[in-house]
Amino acid sequence: MLSLSQEPWLFAATFFLSLLGLSFNRTNMLSALLCLESMMLSLFLGLGLTAVKFSLVTPMMFPVFMLTMSACEAALGLALMVATARSHGTNHLSALNLLQC
Repeated sequence: MLSLSQEPWLFAATFFLSLLGLSFNRTNMLSALLCLESMMLSLFLGLGLTAVKFSLVTPMMFPVFMLTMSACEAALGLALMVATARSHGTNHLSALNLLQC
């Protein structure tokens, strides 16, 4: 049976698959944000289950802090996506350029 706390390669694989998805799906801002969120979720699960595996009490607060920062990042990313969709009329990443903003 597959125990998640004993398989660190599973979290590394999900992180790198999300990174691969981020590098290949750079057409839409929403898909990029979803890939970033899946990267943060895999890090959160990996850190949380590692702390549970070793029965550590103090490092259990770090995944909670990281989950809080991930929620703030998601809210900020969605707000930026709405702002750019209103100003540029699209949420495609190819339409965004530093010289045009």
